[in-house]
This record gives sequence, C-alpha cells and structure tokens, in this order.
Amino acid sequence: MPGHRFHGDLLSDNMEFLQWDCVSVANWIESLGYPQYKACFTENQINGRKLIFVNCSNLPKLGIVDFKDMQVISARVRELLGITETPWSHSIADPPRDAMALFLERKSRTGERADSLTYQQFLAGKHPCNPSTT
Repeated sequence: MPGHRFHGDLLSDNMEFLQWDCVSVANWIESLGYPQYKACFTENQINGRKLIFVNCSNLPKLGIVDFKDMQVISARVRELLGITETPWSHSIADPPRDAMALFLERKSRTGERADSLTYQQFLAGKHPCNPSTT
C-alpha cells in the first residue's frame, strides 16, 4: 500500500499508525500473514486509533477465535504500538504500569485535544486532555 510502512519502528513523533483507516489496518493484518482476517477488521471498523483495544480478550468479538492467531496478532499489535503485555499477576487495583499504553488510550479518542496531544505533554501532565490538569 503506497505511503504506508508496516514493519519497523512506527513510534516516531507522528505515530503514523494512528492515522490508519480500517482498510489500512486490514492491509497490515494481511501483511502479517493473516489475509483471512481482513474482513474482521474492516467490518468492525478497527482503525489505527482503535488498535490499542485489540488484544486476546476481544479478538473473538471480531471473529478471530484461533488461539495461536490471537496470540500472534495481539503480540504484533503491542509491538506496533510499543507497549508491553500486562503481566497475568497485575491486579486491576494496581496502578497502571505502561505509560505508552495510557498515552495511546488517550490518542484513541478523536478531536482536537487528542490530535494535538504529544507523548511529552502526556508524560508531563500538561495538556487539557489530561484529567489531572482540568
């Protein structure tokens, strides 16, 4: 697909994957070796901003039920986003551990505030999108 890179470090300042539409995401899934799942992503309108929510827990809701495929796709999404897997022993009562995952959850929203938020602003807590500063 012209203008889209699917491998390598995409976590540059522009975070290109956040701009992907659902067709671009589906093409990325195909580039991973899973062309059979393209429709799962397009029919469920999974764009680049929604990739943060793609994991083994919700892939079956998209129609992906092969466990090995789910593991690989989830791992590749985490790799693309630059986030780590939540340890199985992590309690929901524990404080969040991965700043990049939290940042991408903010970026998954739409609107001027989310669009203008940079990782540095997020880390510093100096952006209107950050609840601690509003």
